[in-house]
Amino acid sequence: MSTIFSKIISGEIPAYKVAESIDYLAFLDISPLAEGHVLVIPKLEVDYIFDVEDELYTGLMLFAKIVATAMKTVIPCQKVGVAVIGLEVPHAHIHLIPMNSVSDLNFSRPKLSFTPEELEATAEKIKEALREE
Repeated sequence: MSTIFSKIISGEIPAYKVAESIDYLAFLDISPLAEGHVLVIPKLEVDYIFDVEDELYTGLMLFAKIVATAMKTVIPCQKVGVAVIGLEVPHAHIHLIPMNSVSDLNFSRPKLSFTPEELEATAEKIKEALREE
């Protein structure tokens, strides 16, 4: 069964993409914990992150590092936190969340809401930072 992330990859569902390669995709979470909250996924649909084949897994982590480095240059934060939950969508994914305290990674907090224009502007800032690397 195709996941929501697979539908984003195929273009069936729109997303605020910030980076894409042959094997990976990074896009803004539309129910974020912070401005610039990004999801990084392999394009291959695998439910559990530790079931991802080793080469694809290490590439995913490197891709996430590249995106996080760019995020930190344009989103005001002390660090970019990393979380792997894996229960909400059966497609391996990494959360990259700009943070200033450990509580910024608390997924039980209310999610933020941004307008499409704000999300597009944030995605563009991150994409621009990636182009400059």
